Parts: sequence; structure tokens; C-alpha cells
Amino acid sequence: MFNEKQLHQIELGIIAGFDVSIYAKPEFTWEQMDEIRKGLGDGVDVSVYTKPEFDWEQMRRIRWGLLDGLDVSIYAKPEFSWKQMEEVRWRLLK
Repeated sequence: MFNEKQLHQIELGIIAGFDVSIYAKPEFTWEQMDEIRKGLGDGVDVSVYTKPEFDWEQMRRIRWGLLDGLDVSIYAKPEFSWKQMEEVRWRLLK
């Protein structure tokens, strides 16, 4: 079942008019749900990072890369830590 913070993220998505079925899954933490919801709001392809094996910090770096217009497939891999993802993202930006 969902905890209170997860339910809040689902509620925020419903209020925004998003298809919350994308992230309304118990395997996602509320922080992961938040990053997916933010991506939906940003209009990015959240399917790139809507995977439980990415923690929320990894999801954030992928979302930021998508917002930057980068080819995130270079670093959107669960074996990269969020710090490694950030390093690659900055290099791609330069």
C-alpha cells in the first residue's frame, strides 16, 4: 500500500491532470514519484527514467538532462551514481 507522502504525490498529479498510473505504484518512493510528476509537468519523456532501479537523485539528473535537450541515454543507466550522472551532464553541456 501507499504511505501518506506517496498518496500526496498521487493527489498532486491528479490535481494537475496527469496520468498518475505512470507513477502510482508502491515500488516508487514518494521522492521518485515527485521527480516523475515534475517531469510530467515539464513535458519531458518520463519513460526514460520511470524505473524503480533509479533513485530519486538519479531521476532528477536525467530529468534535468532532458530539460537541457541532452541525449541522456549516455548516462541514464542505473549503474551510474547520481554524482556520475551529474558529471556527465555537465560535460555534455559544455
